[in-house]
Amino acid sequence: QVQLVESGGGLVQPGGSLRLSCAASRFTFSNYAMSWYRQAPGKERELVATITSAGSSTNYADSVKGRFTISRDNTKNTVSLQMNNLKPEDTAMYYCNARHQLLPLKYVYWGQGTQVTVSS
Repeated sequence: QVQLVESGGGLVQPGGSLRLSCAASRFTFSNYAMSWYRQAPGKERELVATITSAGSSTNYADSVKGRFTISRDNTKNTVSLQMNNLKPEDTAMYYCNARHQLLPLKYVYWGQGTQVTVSS
């Protein structure tokens, strides 16, 4: 059974940093684009950042550009999200997502999420 396990969430003060990690198993990680999504209470889930299967290209939501960095290690089957200069509006549950590069509608997987709370 496919697994995506997030870690690294927690409580941080505004201006602080966190690094989220997602460990993938039981699928061919290098064939999948990886993304981080987030969902705040009462809001829709939104795409935060995406990295292509080989790691050659990344995209970010405007709200996190310049503050967040997504990266992956295809030898360790992990994807990370470095979050700097965190703001209260970054508070949300963060989810790891895997989407097959050739069959993006057929093969999509989600992790259980890790909570990020930015508060003083």
